Amino acid sequence: MSLFAGQGGPGERTKFHRRYNLLSPLGVIFLGLGIAVFSGQGSSQTARTMAARRKAMVADQIAARGVRDPLVLKVMSEVPRHLFVPVDVVDRAYEDYPLPIGEGQTISQPYIVALMTECLALKGGENVLEVGTGSGYQAAVLGRIAGSVFTIEIDGTLARRAATTLERLGFENVHVRAGDGFFGWPEEAPFDAMIVTAAAPEIPPALFAQLAEGGRLVIPLGDAQTYQRLTVVTKRAGKPHIEQVLDVRFVPMTGEILKKK
Repeated sequence: MSLFAGQGGPGERTKFHRRYNLLSPLGVIFLGLGIAVFSGQGSSQTARTMAARRKAMVADQIAARGVRDPLVLKVMSEVPRHLFVPVDVVDRAYEDYPLPIGEGQTISQPYIVALMTECLALKGGENVLEVGTGSGYQAAVLGRIAGSVFTIEIDGTLARRAATTLERLGFENVHVRAGDGFFGWPEEAPFDAMIVTAAAPEIPPALFAQLAEGGRLVIPLGDAQTYQRLTVVTKRAGKPHIEQVLDVRFVPMTGEILKKK
Protein backbone atom coordinates (compact mmCIF):
# COMPACT_ATOMS: atom_id res chain seq x y z
CA MET A 1 0.00 0.00 0.00
CA SER A 2 1.33 3.50 -0.84
CA LEU A 3 0.74 6.64 1.26
CA PHE A 4 1.36 10.28 0.52
CA ALA A 5 2.67 12.82 3.04
CA GLY A 6 3.73 16.46 2.73
CA GLN A 7 7.36 16.09 3.72
CA GLY A 8 9.04 18.06 0.91
CA GLY A 9 9.10 21.77 0.14
CA PRO A 10 6.07 24.01 -0.26
CA GLY A 11 3.61 22.53 -2.70
CA GLU A 12 5.55 19.25 -2.98
CA ARG A 13 4.31 15.75 -2.23
CA THR A 14 6.70 12.98 -1.47
CA LYS A 15 5.56 9.39 -2.24
CA PHE A 16 6.79 6.70 0.08
CA HIS A 17 5.91 3.06 0.80
CA ARG A 18 5.26 1.65 4.23
CA ARG A 19 5.86 -2.04 4.95
CA TYR A 20 3.44 -3.25 7.60
CA ASN A 21 4.24 -5.71 10.33
CA LEU A 22 1.83 -8.56 9.62
CA LEU A 23 1.67 -9.30 13.32
CA SER A 24 0.56 -5.80 14.23
CA PRO A 25 -3.19 -5.14 14.64
CA LEU A 26 -3.36 -3.25 11.35
CA GLY A 27 -1.25 -5.88 9.65
CA VAL A 28 -3.57 -8.63 10.84
CA ILE A 29 -6.55 -6.72 9.43
CA PHE A 30 -4.93 -6.39 6.00
CA LEU A 31 -3.78 -10.01 6.03
CA GLY A 32 -7.30 -11.13 6.90
CA LEU A 33 -8.80 -9.06 4.11
CA GLY A 34 -6.35 -10.55 1.64
CA ILE A 35 -7.13 -14.10 2.71
CA ALA A 36 -10.85 -13.41 2.50
CA VAL A 37 -10.52 -12.04 -1.05
CA PHE A 38 -8.48 -14.98 -2.29
CA SER A 39 -10.68 -17.46 -0.42
CA GLY A 40 -13.77 -15.94 -2.00
CA GLN A 41 -12.20 -16.17 -5.44
CA GLY A 42 -11.30 -19.81 -4.79
CA SER A 43 -14.79 -20.62 -3.57
CA SER A 44 -16.36 -19.00 -6.62
CA GLN A 45 -14.06 -20.94 -8.92
CA THR A 46 -14.86 -24.19 -7.10
CA ALA A 47 -18.60 -23.52 -7.32
CA ARG A 48 -18.34 -22.91 -11.07
CA THR A 49 -16.27 -26.04 -11.55
CA MET A 50 -18.68 -28.21 -9.59
CA ALA A 51 -21.70 -26.73 -11.41
CA ALA A 52 -20.07 -27.60 -14.74
CA ARG A 53 -19.41 -31.15 -13.52
CA ARG A 54 -23.05 -31.52 -12.45
CA LYS A 55 -24.22 -30.34 -15.85
CA ALA A 56 -21.97 -32.88 -17.56
CA MET A 57 -23.12 -35.60 -15.14
CA VAL A 58 -26.77 -34.97 -15.98
CA ALA A 59 -26.14 -34.89 -19.74
CA ASP A 60 -23.72 -37.81 -20.03
CA GLN A 61 -24.77 -40.19 -17.26
CA ILE A 62 -28.46 -39.53 -16.67
CA ALA A 63 -30.28 -38.03 -19.65
CA ALA A 64 -28.16 -40.13 -22.03
CA ARG A 65 -29.45 -43.28 -20.30
CA GLY A 66 -33.09 -42.37 -20.75
CA VAL A 67 -34.14 -40.39 -17.66
CA ARG A 68 -36.58 -37.81 -19.04
CA ASP A 69 -38.47 -36.35 -16.07
CA PRO A 70 -37.70 -32.59 -16.24
CA LEU A 71 -38.06 -32.18 -12.47
CA VAL A 72 -35.51 -34.93 -11.84
CA LEU A 73 -33.05 -33.58 -14.40
CA LYS A 74 -33.38 -30.11 -12.90
CA VAL A 75 -32.73 -31.08 -9.30
CA MET A 76 -29.89 -33.42 -10.23
CA SER A 77 -28.20 -30.43 -11.88
CA GLU A 78 -28.76 -28.30 -8.76
CA VAL A 79 -28.12 -30.40 -5.64
CA PRO A 80 -24.38 -30.22 -4.73
CA ARG A 81 -23.47 -33.91 -4.57
CA HIS A 82 -19.87 -33.05 -3.67
CA LEU A 83 -21.07 -31.68 -0.31
CA PHE A 84 -22.54 -35.07 0.63
CA VAL A 85 -19.34 -37.13 0.28
CA PRO A 86 -16.19 -37.33 2.44
CA VAL A 87 -13.49 -34.78 1.60
CA ASP A 88 -11.12 -37.44 0.31
CA VAL A 89 -13.51 -38.35 -2.55
CA VAL A 90 -14.87 -34.88 -3.38
CA ASP A 91 -13.01 -34.87 -6.71
CA ARG A 92 -14.92 -38.02 -7.69
CA ALA A 93 -18.34 -36.83 -6.56
CA TYR A 94 -19.71 -36.50 -10.10
CA GLU A 95 -18.23 -39.67 -11.52
CA ASP A 96 -20.34 -42.57 -12.79
CA TYR A 97 -20.09 -44.93 -9.81
CA PRO A 98 -20.95 -45.26 -6.10
CA LEU A 99 -18.61 -43.83 -3.48
CA PRO A 100 -17.87 -44.83 0.13
CA ILE A 101 -19.34 -42.55 2.79
CA GLY A 102 -18.06 -44.36 5.88
CA GLU A 103 -19.59 -46.89 8.26
CA GLY A 104 -19.49 -49.51 5.49
CA GLN A 105 -22.06 -47.62 3.40
CA THR A 106 -22.03 -45.93 0.00
CA ILE A 107 -23.65 -43.08 -1.88
CA SER A 108 -25.37 -44.49 -4.96
CA GLN A 109 -24.27 -43.90 -8.54
CA PRO A 110 -25.85 -40.62 -9.82
CA TYR A 111 -27.83 -42.42 -12.51
CA ILE A 112 -29.42 -44.75 -9.95
CA VAL A 113 -30.39 -41.80 -7.73
CA ALA A 114 -32.03 -40.12 -10.72
CA LEU A 115 -33.72 -43.30 -11.95
CA MET A 116 -35.19 -44.19 -8.55
CA THR A 117 -36.45 -40.64 -8.16
CA GLU A 118 -38.05 -40.74 -11.60
CA CYS A 119 -39.72 -44.06 -10.75
CA LEU A 120 -41.57 -42.31 -7.91
CA ALA A 121 -43.31 -40.07 -10.49
CA LEU A 122 -43.31 -37.08 -8.15
CA LYS A 123 -45.15 -33.96 -9.28
CA GLY A 124 -44.42 -31.74 -6.28
CA GLY A 125 -45.80 -31.40 -2.77
CA GLU A 126 -45.90 -35.11 -1.88
CA ASN A 127 -45.25 -36.70 1.51
CA VAL A 128 -42.27 -39.03 0.98
CA LEU A 129 -40.53 -41.65 3.11
CA GLU A 130 -36.95 -42.73 2.51
CA VAL A 131 -35.37 -45.76 4.19
CA GLY A 132 -31.58 -45.58 4.21
CA THR A 133 -30.53 -41.94 4.53
CA GLY A 134 -26.84 -42.61 4.08
CA SER A 135 -25.16 -39.30 3.28
CA GLY A 136 -28.48 -37.49 2.84
CA TYR A 137 -27.99 -36.88 -0.90
CA GLN A 138 -31.03 -38.84 -2.11
CA ALA A 139 -33.14 -37.12 0.57
CA ALA A 140 -31.91 -33.74 -0.68
CA VAL A 141 -32.88 -34.62 -4.25
CA LEU A 142 -36.33 -35.68 -3.05
CA GLY A 143 -36.58 -32.57 -0.90
CA ARG A 144 -36.26 -30.30 -3.92
CA ILE A 145 -39.43 -31.83 -5.40
CA ALA A 146 -41.59 -33.22 -2.57
CA GLY A 147 -43.42 -31.25 0.07
CA SER A 148 -41.98 -33.23 2.99
CA VAL A 149 -39.35 -35.95 3.20
CA PHE A 150 -38.98 -38.24 6.21
CA THR A 151 -35.79 -40.28 6.04
CA ILE A 152 -34.61 -43.05 8.38
CA GLU A 153 -31.03 -44.24 8.86
CA ILE A 154 -30.19 -47.24 11.04
CA ASP A 155 -26.62 -46.10 11.63
CA GLY A 156 -26.63 -43.31 14.22
CA THR A 157 -23.35 -41.78 13.04
CA LEU A 158 -24.57 -41.47 9.46
CA ALA A 159 -27.94 -40.16 10.61
CA ARG A 160 -26.36 -37.35 12.63
CA ARG A 161 -23.94 -36.48 9.85
CA ALA A 162 -26.69 -36.38 7.23
CA ALA A 163 -28.94 -34.28 9.45
CA THR A 164 -26.14 -31.77 9.96
CA THR A 165 -25.41 -31.54 6.23
CA LEU A 166 -29.07 -31.14 5.27
CA GLU A 167 -29.62 -28.48 7.91
CA ARG A 168 -26.51 -26.57 6.86
CA LEU A 169 -27.69 -26.57 3.24
CA GLY A 170 -31.16 -25.34 4.18
CA PHE A 171 -33.30 -28.43 3.52
CA GLU A 172 -35.92 -27.55 6.10
CA ASN A 173 -38.51 -29.95 4.65
CA VAL A 174 -36.26 -33.01 5.15
CA HIS A 175 -36.52 -34.74 8.53
CA VAL A 176 -33.98 -37.34 9.66
CA ARG A 177 -34.53 -40.10 12.19
CA ALA A 178 -32.01 -42.64 13.50
CA GLY A 179 -33.77 -45.99 13.61
CA ASP A 180 -34.81 -49.15 11.78
CA GLY A 181 -36.60 -48.29 8.54
CA PHE A 182 -38.27 -51.70 8.52
CA PHE A 183 -40.98 -50.20 10.74
CA GLY A 184 -41.43 -47.04 8.67
CA TRP A 185 -42.52 -43.77 10.27
CA PRO A 186 -46.15 -44.47 11.25
CA GLU A 187 -46.93 -41.10 12.85
CA GLU A 188 -46.23 -39.34 9.52
CA ALA A 189 -48.09 -41.86 7.33
CA PRO A 190 -49.66 -42.23 4.86
CA PHE A 191 -46.90 -41.57 2.35
CA ASP A 192 -47.50 -40.75 -1.29
CA ALA A 193 -44.15 -42.26 -2.21
CA MET A 194 -41.44 -44.37 -0.60
CA ILE A 195 -37.89 -45.18 -1.57
CA VAL A 196 -35.66 -47.83 -0.01
CA THR A 197 -31.94 -47.47 -0.72
CA ALA A 198 -30.86 -50.86 0.63
CA ALA A 199 -31.46 -54.38 -0.65
CA ALA A 200 -34.30 -56.36 0.89
CA PRO A 201 -35.46 -59.94 0.28
CA GLU A 202 -39.11 -58.83 0.51
CA ILE A 203 -41.29 -55.76 0.90
CA PRO A 204 -41.39 -54.82 4.60
CA PRO A 205 -45.09 -55.13 5.58
CA ALA A 206 -45.09 -51.94 7.65
CA LEU A 207 -43.89 -49.93 4.69
CA PHE A 208 -46.62 -51.18 2.39
CA ALA A 209 -49.20 -50.56 5.11
CA GLN A 210 -48.05 -46.93 5.39
CA LEU A 211 -48.14 -46.37 1.62
CA ALA A 212 -51.11 -44.30 0.49
CA GLU A 213 -53.59 -45.70 -2.02
CA GLY A 214 -52.11 -45.07 -5.45
CA GLY A 215 -48.70 -44.48 -3.90
CA ARG A 216 -45.45 -45.90 -5.26
CA LEU A 217 -42.67 -47.73 -3.42
CA VAL A 218 -39.28 -48.10 -5.12
CA ILE A 219 -37.08 -50.80 -3.62
CA PRO A 220 -34.26 -53.18 -4.68
CA LEU A 221 -35.60 -56.69 -4.05
CA GLY A 222 -33.56 -59.88 -4.06
CA ASP A 223 -30.45 -61.54 -2.72
CA ALA A 224 -28.33 -58.98 -0.90
CA GLN A 225 -25.20 -61.03 -1.64
CA THR A 226 -25.55 -60.84 -5.42
CA TYR A 227 -27.87 -58.65 -7.48
CA GLN A 228 -31.38 -57.36 -6.97
CA ARG A 229 -34.18 -56.12 -9.19
CA LEU A 230 -35.08 -52.49 -8.81
CA THR A 231 -38.82 -52.80 -8.28
CA VAL A 232 -41.71 -50.32 -8.35
CA VAL A 233 -44.63 -51.34 -6.15
CA THR A 234 -47.88 -49.43 -6.69
CA LYS A 235 -50.72 -49.74 -4.19
CA ARG A 236 -54.02 -50.30 -5.95
CA ALA A 237 -57.15 -51.27 -4.06
CA GLY A 238 -54.88 -52.18 -1.16
CA LYS A 239 -52.88 -54.66 -3.25
CA PRO A 240 -49.30 -54.46 -4.55
CA HIS A 241 -48.84 -54.15 -8.30
CA ILE A 242 -45.25 -54.99 -9.25
CA GLU A 243 -43.07 -53.57 -12.01
CA GLN A 244 -39.45 -54.64 -12.31
CA VAL A 245 -37.09 -52.06 -13.78
CA LEU A 246 -33.50 -53.35 -13.99
CA ASP A 247 -30.76 -55.24 -12.16
CA VAL A 248 -29.00 -53.28 -9.41
CA ARG A 249 -26.66 -53.96 -6.53
CA PHE A 250 -27.20 -52.31 -3.14
CA VAL A 251 -25.80 -52.84 0.32
CA PRO A 252 -28.18 -55.02 2.38
CA MET A 253 -30.91 -53.66 4.59
CA THR A 254 -30.10 -54.47 8.23
CA GLY A 255 -32.03 -54.61 11.48
CA GLU A 256 -35.39 -56.34 11.93
CA ILE A 257 -35.55 -57.61 8.36
CA LEU A 258 -32.64 -59.98 9.04
CA LYS A 259 -34.79 -61.79 11.59
CA LYS A 260 -37.32 -62.64 8.89
CA LYS A 261 -34.98 -64.99 7.08
